[in-house]
Order: sequence, then structure tokens, then C-alpha cells
Amino acid sequence: MTELGGQPNRIEKNTKIKGDITSEADFRIDGKLEGNVKTSGKVVIGKDGYIKGKVECVNADIEGKFNGELQVNDLLSLKASAIIEGTVSVSKLAVEPGATFNAACTMGKGASAPAAAASTHKLQPNKTNEPAKVS
Repeated sequence: MTELGGQPNRIEKNTKIKGDITSEADFRIDGKLEGNVKTSGKVVIGKDGYIKGKVECVNADIEGKFNGELQVNDLLSLKASAIIEGTVSVSKLAVEPGATFNAACTMGKGASAPAAAASTHKLQPNKTNEPAKVS
């Protein structure tokens, strides 16, 4: 779990924190956090862990509970015990059977862009025998 950014950080079970955290290293939460986490590493929420707030990271493994806005630049892995609520923006998603995923999700390489940037296409009929074109 150690990344180039430094030693992994850990919030242990029975620990409650209110506030924002910024780190270049990985983060594991087994306690409760109300606030935001921003890291260029991986965020792991253990089975007893809970985050309410915004999380921005490269990868995330979730076994516990999350409520808020989650931005994962690469892989989000939800274990069977995970409970997710809120909005999720992710490049890749892996969900084990049994996980609860009640979130609005944007997925793909450009997932970090706001959902409002998505374009809407309408099919335009044409009078030739060519297939309809998207405009």
C-alpha cells in the first residue's frame, strides 16, 4: 500500500475526525471522518470506516461506508460490504456482489469533467437512402 508519496496514513477504529485532509501518500480509514480527503495516492475505507464528505484520489478500495462526492481518477473497487451514497466520478469500476451502490455515477476517461459537459445528440431524418446522421 506504500506509494512514492510517503508512508501510508491511517485513521484507526474508534477515531473520529472532523476536517479536511490533504496528502500525497495513501490513506486508510477505519474510523470516522467528516470532511474532505485529497490525495495523489490510494484511499482505503476499511469495513468499520466511514467518510462523509468529498474524496479525490487516484484509486480507492471501499469496504465500509461513504456518503458524499467521490472522484477517483483510475480504479474504484467496492467490496461486498461497501455502502456508497452520493455522486461518483470514476475511470474504472469494480463492484463485488452484495455492495450497495446508491449513487449518481459518471464513468470513463473524462469522468472528472462535470456531468453537465455531456452532450446530447438527436437523430436527424434524411430524404436519401443513407442512414440517419447524428447531429
